[in-house]
Amino acid sequence: MTSAMPQDMSSRISDDHRDTAIERLQEAFAQGYINQEEMDERLQMALTAKTHGDLVPVLEALPDKDTGPTVEIEARGGRIQRGSGWRVPRAFKIESEFGKVELDLSQAIIEHPVIDIELRLEYGRARIVLPRDATVDYEELNAEWKQPVYKARRRSITGGPHIRISGAMGYGRLKLRHRGR
Repeated sequence: MTSAMPQDMSSRISDDHRDTAIERLQEAFAQGYINQEEMDERLQMALTAKTHGDLVPVLEALPDKDTGPTVEIEARGGRIQRGSGWRVPRAFKIESEFGKVELDLSQAIIEHPVIDIELRLEYGRARIVLPRDATVDYEELNAEWKQPVYKARRRSITGGPHIRISGAMGYGRLKLRHRGR
């Protein structure tokens, strides 16, 4: 199965990409997010799009497709661990009172351009290994004791998933790093 990660903006798109964009427009119109005039304008842009960059203004500010249920992983103590080859859900919540959380997203199967992770760590700690081309945002994470440690890449590599981390950590600690760092 191919990953649904963002593509190089100048790469050409297929009819399937255009059809997916049109479906998103139709859903947004049916749910009242865009009016008829905006639908017509964006539809014309989608039908004539040749590159991924051409589709950006078409899909801009539309609500995300149904993300499905949030996967919940809980442990009072012990270890929560996900290694290579696991399928990453679009949204998941991890709760650990005393345990250790280790997530390796770098060799996981990621089918969504945005992944939402909600961490609830009381005394435990978490380590997340990010794909080389991923971006990360953890501003919505409330860390009471120690701030997250993030080892950013020296050179920016784009095109990967965007990881959004939220939640709360009492005396827990979060370490983030990219694969190969």
